[in-house]
Amino acid sequence: MKRSLLTFAVALAFSALAHAAPINATLVVEASKSGPRIDPNIYGQFVEHLGRGVHEGLWVGEGSSIPNVRGIRSDVVAALKRIKVPVIRWPGGCFAELYHWRDGVGPREQRPRGVNRAWGDEPETNGFGSHEFMDLVEQIGAKAFVSVNLASGSPAEAQAWLHYLTDPASSGAGAERARNGREKPFAVPYIGIGNENWGCGGNMTPAYYADQYRQYLSVLKPFGTLIATDANADDYAWTETLLQRALFRHPPGAAQASPLAWINKEPQLGMMSLHFYTFSGNDWGRKSPAVGFTEQDWATSMLRTHKMDELITRHTAIMDRYDPERRVGLSVSEWGAWWEKDKAAPSNLFQVGTLRDAVVAGLTLNIFHDHAERVQMANLAQMVNVLQSLVLTRGPKMIVTPTYHVFDLYQGHQGATRVPVSLSAPAYRVEGVDLPSLSVSASRGEGGRLTLSLVNLRPQDPIRLVIDLQGQRFSSVQGRSLTADRMDARPDFDAPDPLQPRAIQGLQIEAGRLELTVPAKSVNVIQLNP
Repeated sequence: MKRSLLTFAVALAFSALAHAAPINATLVVEASKSGPRIDPNIYGQFVEHLGRGVHEGLWVGEGSSIPNVRGIRSDVVAALKRIKVPVIRWPGGCFAELYHWRDGVGPREQRPRGVNRAWGDEPETNGFGSHEFMDLVEQIGAKAFVSVNLASGSPAEAQAWLHYLTDPASSGAGAERARNGREKPFAVPYIGIGNENWGCGGNMTPAYYADQYRQYLSVLKPFGTLIATDANADDYAWTETLLQRALFRHPPGAAQASPLAWINKEPQLGMMSLHFYTFSGNDWGRKSPAVGFTEQDWATSMLRTHKMDELITRHTAIMDRYDPERRVGLSVSEWGAWWEKDKAAPSNLFQVGTLRDAVVAGLTLNIFHDHAERVQMANLAQMVNVLQSLVLTRGPKMIVTPTYHVFDLYQGHQGATRVPVSLSAPAYRVEGVDLPSLSVSASRGEGGRLTLSLVNLRPQDPIRLVIDLQGQRFSSVQGRSLTADRMDARPDFDAPDPLQPRAIQGLQIEAGRLELTVPAKSVNVIQLNP
């Protein structure tokens, strides 16, 4: 018994020494070299008729005491403009596959009231429809990504909707739009052909969906960039079948000719999409609570998030065989954290945002940057009051989330050119998890300004990082850091924001080197000016 206690005490002592030992890492930034452009659309958003994602979160109506412009709340618009939201996907989601656009146009008092069968039979007033969505997009300064109804709609219905939105007022469809208050055509550059058609969008096989896509293509191609529906996470067979059957106008026949024979043909896909959510582990039924979670929950959440890299790599490998010139983009049209349902939540799929969500967001965005040659768009699920949102509202009050702060910090990456980096850092290991401790991305923007984003996945340990800046001289440096004492630190409507990013003190460049301590569980952005 005494020997066992002694062994235990020695183990504790060694554990404490190991924990106290400094953790060092090095980063080489090849600042003079260039990679692909980071498309601003990677910072896109997603809005679905669900919970308070639309009603209250975005739409309050012209008669509301909450400040608004034509019924769209002004505080939310201002917050989204500040971070330059580039594109917004609407009206879903599963809701899109039950949505008939004519229910949402014309005088609001005459629009039919319905029931949202996709999300718990919530009432649907149709007060927020096509005109209101396009007004929101224009107020924010974003682009529209409209998902058409494949499961319960038709090519003719989708075509009529796009005519209504985009035709000149001199046409019949445009004249109807003008009578409803908008003479100038709307701009709809992105059109999604269905949503999760392997599931809520019709329970289709990939072959059947590919044939449906070809039918919709025949009437919608003139209107904008078409985005084919997603594979279900790691369903690589879906991607293979879709590209084989729908990428080109005349796909290989029964002889299964090599797809390389078709590379000189015009692709019939603008992008194909992918959906993937983070939770703790890989079991949809056990997601971990949004707050009050353990370090094991934290670690398995990071492991799940990191799987995004594998998914994009493997889907891209299939795309490269059919499209070696990389003319077809990948759109990660739903991503984000989906935690255990909170019975006390004020609305469906509402969840508080914590420091863990910020680290998930920083890690995910860095992964998108790593695949910028193929990832052309991504849409966080969802923009307001639902899942990993940017903004939360409670009546007239509004707060921004830790994820919002990450999007704010990362603005320097939007439209910049990715710069290659080499990282040497210890692993973050807990039971069943073995990941790099740091996630890093670098890009060069206007005037040669370099943006570095550094995410420390370790919830307990700061990391001493030495950065070797090669190929370019820099005259000044500044940075901001997002962190907190607790893994589940979060903002509150009635208290100061504990996760407001703070300036990193003491940054200095000496002989092309920069040294800093990257705090535990943190997202950091450093900007270097030539």
